[in-house]
Amino acid sequence: MENMGLVLEGGGMRGIYTTGVLDFFMEKNLYFPYIVGVSMGACNGISYVSRQRGRNKKININYIDDPRYLSCKNWIARKGIFNGEFIFDEIPNKLDLFDTEAFNKAKEEFIVVATNCDTGKPVYFEKDKYKNDILDIVKASSSLPFVAPIVKYKGTSLLDGGISDPIPVKKSIKDGNNKNVIILTRNKGYVKKPFKMKFMANRIYSRYKGLIRCMENRYIKYNSTVEYIERLEKQGKVFVIRPKQTIKVRRIERNKEKLEELYKQGYVEAKDCYDKLIEWMEQ
Repeated sequence: MENMGLVLEGGGMRGIYTTGVLDFFMEKNLYFPYIVGVSMGACNGISYVSRQRGRNKKININYIDDPRYLSCKNWIARKGIFNGEFIFDEIPNKLDLFDTEAFNKAKEEFIVVATNCDTGKPVYFEKDKYKNDILDIVKASSSLPFVAPIVKYKGTSLLDGGISDPIPVKKSIKDGNNKNVIILTRNKGYVKKPFKMKFMANRIYSRYKGLIRCMENRYIKYNSTVEYIERLEKQGKVFVIRPKQTIKVRRIERNKEKLEELYKQGYVEAKDCYDKLIEWMEQ
């Protein structure tokens, strides 16, 4: 497991696929020494590091029809369609407790990616330096543009990490991991289309020129990263787990049956490729 990373893409509610994969990993007691997660990938990552199997499934399926979790009323109240205060404060501290002690004691290195709104550049928050504020940082990493408010953290304006570094495999490689397992939430062959909301971005984020530039170029960054990953895959340097069946879940999804189905898909597909994964890891 030395010099081996685990890279977790975001994707909103499509990330329930990753929840299924990681729950299977936990069942097998498979933990990677280095994990980097973006947005929903970071949400999945903290429960993986704290060894709380089933926690993310419970939160993202059981609470999905709770208006405190997801509703237009939240957006009107300027809390975002997904209520960050409810998801990253009330749930982990009162309703479905996040095991902070287990997370802090875990030996794994864990990195959360957010986007600096002023510069449009990714910011990488390391567990050992920011563990006391990890829920606030994951909240920032998960704050989708247009439907969630900007998160202020120690004087820095932050939004969803997927804007600036949607699949942070290069960060993992830079940190010394020459082999990486990458969990994606899009089907093979997906190509992100050019940004079409420039007018709205200029109206809402007029003071954040770096963020707007990053949004405009995001599709280029995403598509080039996927191409890079596919080259690494052919070279045997990465092991990619991505949905084989067509994704039916949207970024913002309230259908519990679809979410449950995608969770099971992640679990089963991880189980199906497990022997190949172990063989690849031992090479």
